[in-house]
Formats: sequence, C-alpha cells, structure tokens
Amino acid sequence: MPTETATPYILVLYYSRHGHVQMLAEQIAIGVENAGVEAMLRTVPPVSAVCETMEDDIPDEGDIYCNEEDLANCAGLLIGSPTRFGNMAAPLKYFIDGTSGLWLSGALTNKPAGAFTSTSSLHGGQESTLLSMLLPLLHHGMVIAGVPYSEPALANTKSGGTPYGASHVEAGTLSETEIQIARTQGHRVASLAKKLAK
Repeated sequence: MPTETATPYILVLYYSRHGHVQMLAEQIAIGVENAGVEAMLRTVPPVSAVCETMEDDIPDEGDIYCNEEDLANCAGLLIGSPTRFGNMAAPLKYFIDGTSGLWLSGALTNKPAGAFTSTSSLHGGQESTLLSMLLPLLHHGMVIAGVPYSEPALANTKSGGTPYGASHVEAGTLSETEIQIARTQGHRVASLAKKLAK
C-alpha cells in the first residue's frame, strides 16, 4: 500500500525519443506548479528486443527513471508518449503493464490523470494515442481530466492541442498555443488533485 508523503506532487511521467514529448512534459510541469503543487518529472527507459541488454539504473542525461513508489504516492498523474502507429510507445506501455500491483491495491483510484503526446505530422494519430493512454488509467480507477474549451488556445491552435490532452506537431519548438494548452492541462490536474484530496 502506498505511503503518504509530506508534500503532494503530480507525477509527469513520459517517454521521449527525440525530446519533443519532454518539451511538453516541462510545460505541463510549469502548469502544475502554477497551481501551487509540486511537479515530479520522471521518464522510463527504452526497451530492447535483445534480452541480454540491460539499461543503467540512472540515465546519462535528463529526468530519472520512474519507480513504482513514485507512481503509488502521486496525487495525480500525467503520462506522455510519442505516437507509434496511433498508439503509445512500447517503453511507456511496458512500464504501465508492470503496475498490476498498484491496480490490485487501488493505489491510484480517484486520483486525477491525463495524457499528452507528440507526432511528426498533423494527422499522425494524436487523438488515438491519447485515448489509448487513457485506457489503463481508467482501469486504475483514475479520474480522467482533458483540456476544456474554456481554454481559448484549444479553439485557436493550428498545430497541436486537443480536448483529450496536450499535444505537439514536431515542427521544432512548441508553438505558443501548444505551450498554453500544456500548461492548462497541468494546472487542471493539479487543481483537481487538491480538490479530490479534501
């Protein structure tokens, strides 16, 4: 069973191959902290088809790898992945597939959650990827939080950003609307976490 931590935090858990999902994660973390909640950025290691390959416990650069305790003790969760054929990337799915112990204990039940993604093209499967990432969160009993249209950037974006979650079209840096949508989503999950904790 998870232990209570002194400082509640929102776990921003992602896998990023080329840095675009990481950029979104960092903007989401700003939104979380703008709501007065700590953001914990964590990533997952790549997976290999070569069974003998072992990943170091600590990555050479970037955010550290997530462990089950980070996930169990979060007040809310935002997960991000690049799109792989309209679905989340294998490293993130591999990590999530290993969380059945938390599912059995109900450690994530009633905590707010959302998803974010990045694609190399405008119609590269963003919405189906976001929806696929929400499915295991529903099985964990989490409360799904998307991006409401009360965020004006959602109606004005010409690149990434959906009501299902923040997104980015890999054309270099994030657009202003993508940044705003990501921060709004982080802020919303953090605000809901505070309300649900009462």
